[in-house]
Amino acid sequence: MKILAVSGYKPAEINIFKENDTRINIVKAAIQKRLIQFIEEGLEWVIISGQMGVELWTADIIFTLQEEYDIKLGVFPPFENQESRWPDPLKEKYEELMMLADFFKPIYKDDYKGAYQFKAKNMWLVDKSDACLLLMDEEFPGSNRFLYNAAKEAGEAYPIYTITPADLDDIVEEIRMSDPDYWQ
Repeated sequence: MKILAVSGYKPAEINIFKENDTRINIVKAAIQKRLIQFIEEGLEWVIISGQMGVELWTADIIFTLQEEYDIKLGVFPPFENQESRWPDPLKEKYEELMMLADFFKPIYKDDYKGAYQFKAKNMWLVDKSDACLLLMDEEFPGSNRFLYNAAKEAGEAYPIYTITPADLDDIVEEIRMSDPDYWQ
């Protein structure tokens, strides 16, 4: 696998409303753990659409991993000015992402026109990647279900990797156990 599409929940879908919420660190740790495994197996590119939440957090992880690994980030929003209605701090983060990404190109050269742009984005991400990684609970898929369904339609030759609530619980336990005071 050379190219991996990564996506997941938007912050509000998992009741995260502030950028300093400590649960973001748990999500990031779970994503980073999986990405390092893939990178060490030959992953070269991570592609995202740049949406709020898991995708922006993944970008943060990639920028950190680039200090140690040869991994590139491609950002392909469904349309231009995706961030226009976002809160100001997230707009700034998105602008930084546009500058730091190894490749940035909106799929549609225009502002939002309709839901078809999101559907096209999902199909494009699946078509241009070798597999996808989704932070997703199948019981409560949220907006993830659209990319997940596009990935399933690609057939058995397209692997779908997930980070589940159980995986997040495991990360919490790993973090707790890495604290020296835990063993006292």
